[in-house]
Amino acid sequence: MNPSEYTNLANVERRHWFYAGKREIVRHWIQRVHPLRPEHLLVDCGAGTGTFAAEMAGLCRVLAVDDHEESLAIARTQLGAGQVRRGSCVELPLESNSVDVLTALDVLEHVEDDRKAVAEFSRVVRPGGIVVLTVPALTWLWSDWDVALHHVRRYDRRSLLALLPNASFEVVHCNYVNVVALPLVVMVRKWRGLKRAVGFPIDARSEDRIPPRWLNAALRWSFVALGCQSWIRFPAGVGLLAVLRRK
Repeated sequence: MNPSEYTNLANVERRHWFYAGKREIVRHWIQRVHPLRPEHLLVDCGAGTGTFAAEMAGLCRVLAVDDHEESLAIARTQLGAGQVRRGSCVELPLESNSVDVLTALDVLEHVEDDRKAVAEFSRVVRPGGIVVLTVPALTWLWSDWDVALHHVRRYDRRSLLALLPNASFEVVHCNYVNVVALPLVVMVRKWRGLKRAVGFPIDARSEDRIPPRWLNAALRWSFVALGCQSWIRFPAGVGLLAVLRRK
């Protein structure tokens, strides 16, 4: 990402419904599928500012891995230098079969060779351990947000599952998330695209601003409630979440 994006993220991610809700959903699925103990090692790959790793540090050992110095500098202030490591998703600075839980939250879409990244996740996670992935979904939602964040692609369920080697992973759960916000996201992005096409100035992205408290709370509640359930398989959403168990 551009260096300024890390500053934007650090300013909003603790309270913004999307970022806070995503972390809550991921915590739910980790504890549901692989309850954490103090001796477990959780590695957050592409850790950004390190906020998720810092929130999980009270439950287990954590390590934040990223390859951008702007990200690493912010993460060190939250975690300390010993729990932050420079590394790439396609070449993790970790021993094979050493990780109990690996998270890659909105990371694969940045990686040119996403299949190689998944193979690397398989290498470092021990049998019985889990990988939790989140990615942006639906190619037709592509917008200036994706461009600013240097996304290479968006996914659908089929393209995400096609990355996973059957011999390495069991798919515990895979579903679209951020379902309720989909119509609103479509409307906002189409409106921004129209304004750009006719030469009107473009407002700051909604992802960089925290909505009014009531709306922020409502969006977070719907995001988390639907993201933590497994009885409805949604046909579409703004994002995808997958929980994988290493065979």
